[in-house]
Amino acid sequence: MTSSPTRVTASPDWYAPTRISLGVRVGGLVFTSGQAPVDDHGTTVAPGDFAAQARQAMAHVGAVLERGGSGLERLVKVTVFVTDIAHQELYGAVRDESYSAPFPAESFVQVAALADPEWLVEIEAVGAVR
Repeated sequence: MTSSPTRVTASPDWYAPTRISLGVRVGGLVFTSGQAPVDDHGTTVAPGDFAAQARQAMAHVGAVLERGGSGLERLVKVTVFVTDIAHQELYGAVRDESYSAPFPAESFVQVAALADPEWLVEIEAVGAVR
């Protein structure tokens, strides 16, 4: 089965100024861009509060997946980028609030920096289309 990629967007599209798609649907999958802890206008939420930032980023992941025909309940793969690996336990609580069995594959990666110095986390995901 061949399928052309389709851009997933929102209104407002918090990534439109950067010319990055919020997500792309191709075949039976939806791929999100890295979702940051920003509000709908691109302003960083909860500077210094990892859990609040992770919840915001995960809310964006869910919204993008939904717009693409998937959802958090259909997650296949999640990649979590953090600026401090010590936040892994805090992220576990966000994970528990966000998705359940069957659990997706997940990578939890510490990076030197994210695109904005106030960001503590960025999350990208792949979800199966309903």
